[in-house]
Amino acid sequence: MNEFDLIAYYFKRPAKNADLGVGDDAALVSVAAGDQLAISADMLVAGRHFFQDADPERLGRKALAVNLSDLAAMGAEPSWFTLSIAMPTMDAPWLAAFSRGLLAMADEYDLSLIGGDTTCGPLTIAIQIAGHVPRGQALLRSGAKAGDEVWVSGCLGAAAAAVMHRTGRATLAEALAVRCDLRLDLPTPRIALGLRLRGIASAALDISDGLLADLRHICEQSACGAEVWLDAVPFAPDVAGLPQYLQQEAFLAGGDDYELCFTAAADQHAVIVALAAELDLPLTQVGMIRQGSDVTLLDAAKQPLPITFHGFDHFA
Repeated sequence: MNEFDLIAYYFKRPAKNADLGVGDDAALVSVAAGDQLAISADMLVAGRHFFQDADPERLGRKALAVNLSDLAAMGAEPSWFTLSIAMPTMDAPWLAAFSRGLLAMADEYDLSLIGGDTTCGPLTIAIQIAGHVPRGQALLRSGAKAGDEVWVSGCLGAAAAAVMHRTGRATLAEALAVRCDLRLDLPTPRIALGLRLRGIASAALDISDGLLADLRHICEQSACGAEVWLDAVPFAPDVAGLPQYLQQEAFLAGGDDYELCFTAAADQHAVIVALAAELDLPLTQVGMIRQGSDVTLLDAAKQPLPITFHGFDHFA
C-alpha cells in the first residue's frame, strides 16, 4: 500500500460541508456571506504529547478533540479539517483503529475531512481545523477588562493525575487510574458552550497547558492582571487520590483539561449561572480580572500564595 492507497482506504469519504474534498491538490469550501473563517492547527508528537503506547482509537478521537477545543474557545462552528500524519511504518491495524476513532469524532461534530498528507517518520499527527463564526462575534483573548469575572467550565486536574501516574510521579488505585486515563485520552471539546458564550464572554481560551499558564495569555493579550481564588477552583474528585503535594499542581498547572476559561462582565453572572443549568455543565467563577500584568493566586483569606509550578512547556 502506497501513501495514496492509504489515504483512499482509511480516510477518503464524501465531504458533506465542502465543494471539493480529498482527491485533488487542494480542497474547495464556501463560506456564507457575513461569516469569518476560524482556523487552528495542532501537532501531536509521540513521546511528547501522547504516550508511545497510546490506544490508537482513543488517539484518533483526541487528535481531533484538541483541535475542536480551539474552535470552541473562539465561539466558532466547526466544519472542516485536514490531517497530516507521519508514521515510522505502514501499520494497518493501527491505522484502522486510529481512523475509526478520528472519523467517529468527526461525525459527532459534523466535520468533513478535506485533505492532508502522509509520510514516513517519527509518529506525528498534525491537524488543521476550520470553522465559521459571524463576523465580529468571535471570542478573543484580548477583550478582558478590570472588574470582569474569571470562569472555568467543568472540573480540572484528572488528566494531569493520569500523566503523573503513568510517569511514576504518583501511584493511583487501579479504578482511579482508569477514570483519570479517560479524562486524558478522551477530552470533551466544549463546542456548545463556546457558541453560547458569544455576546456574553469578554475573552476566552481553552485550558491545554494549565489554568494559571493559560489565564496569563488572556492577561497578556488584554493588558491586565488576574487573581485566582484557590478555594474556588473546581477540581475533579479523582485528584484527591494524588499525594497532597501534587494536587494543586494537577488542577492549576497540569494541563490537558481542554475546558474553557473565560471572562465576563459582572452583570453577566446570573446569565452564566443559568447557562450552566441549561447545558448541564458546571461553570464556576474562580477569580477576577484586575489592573496589573500577572496572575496572582489567593487563599481563602484572599492573601497571595507562592506559585511554585508552571504549565506545560513544549520545549522544556
